[in-house]
Amino acid sequence: MPGGPQLNQTELKQWKLIANFRTQLAALGARYPQDPRWAERHLQQLDYLCLFLMALVNPVCKTLRAISAASALARMQAEVCGRAISLGSLSEAQHLVEPRLLAELIASLQDQISGPLPQSPHQAWQQWWARDSSIFQATSRMVWAQHGAGKAGQPNHAVRLHVSFHLWEEQPMQVAVTPGKVCERKVWREQWQRGGMYVGDRYFGEDYQMFGRLAALDCRFVLRLRDEAVVQVLEEIPGRAAAAKTGLVSDQWVRLGSRSCYHTARLRLLTIRKASGVLMRLITNVPPEQMSAPEVQTLYRRRWQIECFFRWLKCLLGCRHWLAESPRGVATQLYLAVIAGLLLQGVLGRRPNQRLWERLQFYLMGWATQDELMQAVHRALEQARSKKS
Repeated sequence: MPGGPQLNQTELKQWKLIANFRTQLAALGARYPQDPRWAERHLQQLDYLCLFLMALVNPVCKTLRAISAASALARMQAEVCGRAISLGSLSEAQHLVEPRLLAELIASLQDQISGPLPQSPHQAWQQWWARDSSIFQATSRMVWAQHGAGKAGQPNHAVRLHVSFHLWEEQPMQVAVTPGKVCERKVWREQWQRGGMYVGDRYFGEDYQMFGRLAALDCRFVLRLRDEAVVQVLEEIPGRAAAAKTGLVSDQWVRLGSRSCYHTARLRLLTIRKASGVLMRLITNVPPEQMSAPEVQTLYRRRWQIECFFRWLKCLLGCRHWLAESPRGVATQLYLAVIAGLLLQGVLGRRPNQRLWERLQFYLMGWATQDELMQAVHRALEQARSKKS
């Protein structure tokens, strides 16, 4: 195509997502021995995972039955699974997959696409991780995923995806899948890293004992405080007038807790009036000389990126329908959805938006040419560069 984008062999290879996935997963496979029952089966773990990933990025395959039928196609056998796979074999294989292998691949992909952090002191949010989780509704057959009571007192079923999200790289750094009723703070505590920097909503600010445990690990945090929290003001921090235009009402050193046995160590509390007139209180252990009040506000606003990530995961990667319903099968699907996003981000430098995702699916279906796909890719790259500059 005259005047179109010029592609080299590396770029062409990167768009072969299944082949890229197979190569990287095979390199990690030796670290996690396979279930011995795979040796008794024609369908192997790597082929099963490639079929699963293909179904997530292809708009046609929406059920296990559709995947089984697609495996009979000659091209599918040549590039993905090697042979036709029965529906029963696909259904049984979900119980044999090792999810830790996929978690290891997520960590490997993160290292590959991470770039240098900017040095601007005004981008105080650049090395922080947003922490949150999102609920994915489960079917009534998934009894292991009970999550309280639903309509008419009937059991509700849900799966929870826990994520620590790097705000500069715009990618998930830590991922865990649990039944919906599992406490978000409990899973977060299990994933704390020494020296980590976390920003979270009100739920993470409810347990005051966590503040001391985070400080003991040299972690920094910015968490939203519940409105009914009992606060004892120790000292006003100067400089509020300079930040008043950002909505800052007060910047104080405080102690939390209604009784002495519940008192926290000295913490910094910022009270901010939002555009709607609602007051928002942020609690942190970062002193003002390391992060100004406007920078703390910017950091908390950036936390919204993790909500956008969950929305993207549900809307674009089709995570509203379960291809497998066992705990391992559900974890496999959610991990593979994250992996698909990371594979695409490695090419684009950002997560694909809806229009680019549609163009990729048209390309996979044969309705868009390679040049038309790459034109959309280059437009996305230009938008990403403009955003980070």
